[in-house]
Amino acid sequence: MPIKEIRLPKFPECWETCGNCGQGTVSILEMLVAPGDWVARDDTVLILETGKVALDIPSPFAGRVQEVWVSEGDSVGEGALLMTLSDAG
Repeated sequence: MPIKEIRLPKFPECWETCGNCGQGTVSILEMLVAPGDWVARDDTVLILETGKVALDIPSPFAGRVQEVWVSEGDSVGEGALLMTLSDAG
């Protein structure tokens, strides 16, 4: 059963000029899934807080959540491992 990683996506260029995200980190505002949950591609799995806005982070694949590597309140940077999924098939 192949495992897929969900990582924090590359920050948009506009983030480089504002608040916390310009410093290279954002915070996990809310986790919406837990190990064992099924997610579809594009389901929101967590919400980030940049200091100015809250952003939904979608899953790039479908599958069952195997492990969550971050918690609410954690500061994370671009490319950080957020969770792992097993194939939906």
